[in-house]
Amino acid sequence: MKNKQELILHLKEQIIKQLKLEDKKPEDIGDHDPLFVEGLGLDSIDALELIVLLQQEYHIKLKNAEEGQDVFRSIDTMADYILEHSV
Repeated sequence: MKNKQELILHLKEQIIKQLKLEDKKPEDIGDHDPLFVEGLGLDSIDALELIVLLQQEYHIKLKNAEEGQDVFRSIDTMADYILEHSV
């Protein structure tokens, strides 16, 4: 498993690719920036894409929507969740 900083960079790259954010670079996304609304501006469709990303890439399935809200708060919270729950 990657260390947290490597994972954060990888997540940024994956999100840019998966969500087709061609105008963004990994360095444009702060580790603690909100992913939704005022931050990166993602929406509910993007949330579904992130759920699929977690399942396919990291073999992690979220338990419920509330957990998803916590996990997808920022890149940092995603990385923490992956490090805690990956096999």
